[in-house]
Amino acid sequence: MKNLIKEKRKANQITQEHLSIQLQVSRQTIISLEKGKYKPSLVLAHKLAQVFGCTIEDLFIFEDDENIK
Repeated sequence: MKNLIKEKRKANQITQEHLSIQLQVSRQTIISLEKGKYKPSLVLAHKLAQVFGCTIEDLFIFEDDENIK
């Protein structure tokens, strides 16, 4: 699963530190999310979408092998 968290964060001029404070997670969690090394819970994905004013689907791009066939 790919995501656009880094792109949305930079477009909104939000630092990793500020985003981590807003979401009540560590900065390392933000780094891992942006690198695609960590898949967020549904609650965290929803909070991210709220911060960026978009839908979860706008943030996360599922690969072919992750979709129902």
